[in-house]
Amino acid sequence: MNLSFFDQFTSPCFLGIPLILISMLFPTLLFPSPTNRWVTNRLSTLQLWLIHLITKQLMLPLSKAGHKWALILTSLMMLLLTINLLGLLPYTFTPTTQLSMNMALAFPLWLATLLTGLRNQPTTSLGHLLPEGTPTPLIPALILIETTSLLIRPLALGVRLTANLTAGHLLIQLISTATTALLPILPAVSILTTLILLLLTILEIAVAMIQAYVFVLLLSLYLQENI
Repeated sequence: MNLSFFDQFTSPCFLGIPLILISMLFPTLLFPSPTNRWVTNRLSTLQLWLIHLITKQLMLPLSKAGHKWALILTSLMMLLLTINLLGLLPYTFTPTTQLSMNMALAFPLWLATLLTGLRNQPTTSLGHLLPEGTPTPLIPALILIETTSLLIRPLALGVRLTANLTAGHLLIQLISTATTALLPILPAVSILTTLILLLLTILEIAVAMIQAYVFVLLLSLYLQENI
């Protein structure tokens, strides 16, 4: 059976049942359950430290009114982080390479921030569509441009996450395929490409973490504009 490079992005199925929901929920099982004990193991301590650090960084640009979103944003960050990192393991499926999933995460949260601003401070939220001091002839064009830039925000969130992860997975597969093909012909070149593959894997681990952080950070910045 001939497989293309894009078959790794196909949602896995078992007896015709798509398994993408299981691949999305499985990473949450890796986190230890919280307990009432004062002294816990090292893994729980590390988890609490990481969650505290992420929450602190995400809440820095927000005012006190935006701290109500701490649970949603931190949970989303941990979910994206674990899914992206587990997707780098062999024989795994990365749900965040699917644009439909990323849009399903980005659009409702972006819409919630927008509706929050329109409900709490409609004048200020609508005022973002027209910068202060705009010349009168440019008002219609600027309103159209600002409205377009506002509406494409969820699309930009979803496409950015999908494109970065997809490009990284394709590069890893291309270089690993070249390494395997060159091993019996040019062993020295194959060793060199193996080193490149190792460096690329380290880079992709960083990209997986950064993209999860950027996705949630942009949502928090959108929220700050509307509270």
